[in-house]
Amino acid sequence: MHFSGKDESSPWLPPPRAALAIGFALLAFQLVALGQRQNATEDQVKAAYLVNFAKLAEWPSRVLPDGPSPLVIGVSGGDEEILNVLKAVVAGKVIGTHPLVVKPVSSEADMKSCHMVFFRASEKKHAQAAMEGLAQAGVVLVGEDESFLRQGGMINLVKDHGSVRFEVNSDALDHSDIHFSSKILALAKAGSGSPPAATSNSPVDGLRRLQHSTPPAYPEIAERMKLTGTAQVQALVKPDGTVREVKIVGGHPLLADALAHAVMQWKYQPAPKETLEVVKFSFGPQ
Repeated sequence: MHFSGKDESSPWLPPPRAALAIGFALLAFQLVALGQRQNATEDQVKAAYLVNFAKLAEWPSRVLPDGPSPLVIGVSGGDEEILNVLKAVVAGKVIGTHPLVVKPVSSEADMKSCHMVFFRASEKKHAQAAMEGLAQAGVVLVGEDESFLRQGGMINLVKDHGSVRFEVNSDALDHSDIHFSSKILALAKAGSGSPPAATSNSPVDGLRRLQHSTPPAYPEIAERMKLTGTAQVQALVKPDGTVREVKIVGGHPLLADALAHAVMQWKYQPAPKETLEVVKFSFGPQ
């Protein structure tokens, strides 16, 4: 099964950058759901986030030139477990033309040879000094400590009701040469500001972060029929984050109905007014 937030043929869909943001939000949700089904460890979920941050970041050519040069993820502090987990996750993976490489780092010189550095919580006392010169060097700074963003970090992985989420320091990212979609950053748990004030009584296209969600069940009859495909729905979400109604936009009726039933139970982050959220889900054998 695979989530996606992009469908260029549907009149209900937001612009491409917003569609990319929806895809990222659902990707984050899929990682959590996958971890719950397969009993993934916290380190495995964090490793998956790091790889996906690398996929979605855009480095200047002076930092990551075209060609087969590696994209390096450094890990500062902690034990060997996260290194081993991250190495297993990136094994054989290539982003564009760049093979992913993981290595431990301890000095600023080591860190400047990376494209992303993950600071473990044990590095809290040393992280700020180490990060001061890294942003201008084109390094994505990711942490896992509650004070990390205040120290100048860019992205922080946090536990939220038993799941790993992310929050961002938009100022730190704005002052770096590394680019993410602003819509993607708005999906972070914190640091993205409040939604814009409503200007009318009609619902607006929304990109609200999911607070609670479960993936749709693959209908037994559809599985027996070997029925696969993508369903798409549009959810009208109330200001308190609960779903008022779901409209089926496309897909086989059996699959679309299963998706609509699941989405009705979802809970989004609060917002000043009702929003329209687009959800796509591809059904298929596990």
